[in-house]
Amino acid sequence: MEKILAVLLFAVVALPVPAKQDTLKYRIGLTDKTETTYSLHRPEEFLSGKAIARRARQGLAIDSTDLPVCDAYVRRIRDKGVKIIVKGKWDNFVTVSCNDTAKIDCIAALPFVRSVEKVWKAPGQDKRNKELKRDSIVSNSYKLENPYGLAYMQLYPSHGDRLHKAGYRGEGMTIAIMDAGFHNADRIAAFDSARVVGVKDFVGDSPSIYVESDHGMKVLSCMGANWPHAMTGSAPEASYWLFRTEDEYSEHLVEQDYWAAAIEYADSVGVDVVNTSLGYFSFDDKSKDYRLRDLDGEYALMSRQASRVAGKGMVLLCSAGNSGQGSWKKITPPGDARNVLTVGAIAADGAIAAFSSVGNSADGRVKPDVVAVGVSTQVMGTDGQPATANGTSFATPVMCGMVACLWQARPELTARQIITLVRQSGDRADFPDNVYGYGVPDLWRAYQTQGDIPESTD
Repeated sequence: MEKILAVLLFAVVALPVPAKQDTLKYRIGLTDKTETTYSLHRPEEFLSGKAIARRARQGLAIDSTDLPVCDAYVRRIRDKGVKIIVKGKWDNFVTVSCNDTAKIDCIAALPFVRSVEKVWKAPGQDKRNKELKRDSIVSNSYKLENPYGLAYMQLYPSHGDRLHKAGYRGEGMTIAIMDAGFHNADRIAAFDSARVVGVKDFVGDSPSIYVESDHGMKVLSCMGANWPHAMTGSAPEASYWLFRTEDEYSEHLVEQDYWAAAIEYADSVGVDVVNTSLGYFSFDDKSKDYRLRDLDGEYALMSRQASRVAGKGMVLLCSAGNSGQGSWKKITPPGDARNVLTVGAIAADGAIAAFSSVGNSADGRVKPDVVAVGVSTQVMGTDGQPATANGTSFATPVMCGMVACLWQARPELTARQIITLVRQSGDRADFPDNVYGYGVPDLWRAYQTQGDIPESTD
């Protein structure tokens, strides 16, 4: 009996103790990259061939911001006993998780550390108890006379259908979508022919991006759906990267760290056009809330990153936000960024959506840049059937797909020239305002525009 008891006691003692989960995350800003092992003379070590060719075609230099974060610095930070979450090379930072503030103080004292900021605190259990399960798919013979289905009404105002008819449907263009999740996008028939070349979860806490939020799936459907006579998106033949950067269970600055890592990854794999139907101005930690004077394209990490995108040879489209009827009213970062296309929402008849956030930026730049249909926008539902949704979140991909088709049609243009061309084709280009921006672009007219096209210089 005593022997049996001893064995049982040993078994209890030998059981592994579950590791305590970190409940805090910090952004560690770094001073330099002087100890890097990478070289600007060997860009193939950190950029794909497509990314290098895209820069070369547009006459864009590969510079120090493209060099990965210094591995030696990362090792010294990790050696303090923290977990590396993401790294951002353009802004030169590392995001870590750690519950021990003494370790963070030690990291702050390192000679190559310029700043430390807490960017996440774990939400309560009540915010993380969502059961992740798939919605059921419904099969029926949904069919309309128009080959676009009801989606025709969102392409017509900017004449995206004419680009399609001319053969420009996104072939050869790669679009990245930064979002919260893509529920059932791998099971819905409208995406059977969608060219999804890769997926990546930068939040890193989900078994699959396809069981998370349906927001990204609806965004994808505005561009990539290809179900003739039911729903055809604005770029049905483009290729797509699907990135999860939004954590729906809390609202903290760290989501911008995820986004920053994702936009750099998009650049590195050779993406051409990026859609982000995300925006931030209010957080769980109210001390981090933005002020209207912060909308200068530089204050928020996402805005700084977004302002660099055109300089890397990509075109970024951002949703303006849905705060037009609230106390905030203004665009939300990264929609305040420079050299991007920030998209507001209109109805199919051209009337501005009351919820569409307004500009201008804090430093007086025209925002939003353009508008597209974001009222009763045709999207796919999680059951695999066409549905409707409201928001600048959906106006943005409607426009994004058409911009990709325009660039397919005008491959000789740079990212900054495409941005200028889209703005100049707006029906309010001569007198832009802070509600419609440059207005509704006529992308068929943009395609036919001849002569020198200046690069955007926001």
